Amino acid sequence: MAAGEKPLNEVQFLTVAEVATVMRVSKMTVYRLVHSGHLPAIRVGRSFRVPEQAVHDYLRESYVGVETA
Repeated sequence: MAAGEKPLNEVQFLTVAEVATVMRVSKMTVYRLVHSGHLPAIRVGRSFRVPEQAVHDYLRESYVGVETA
């Protein structure tokens, strides 16, 4: 286990629909992010589960701040 990582039994996983709600995007956008590798996920049967922290990390890294002049 890498430094700073939680054990799997402590990781909260979200469904694609829950991720879409948090990010305020469509489920198709979430699927595209997962398939492109931008958002890590695990496959459970025919569905995906995304670690909650990965969603927050993705949003934090994607944030575009507005610079004031």
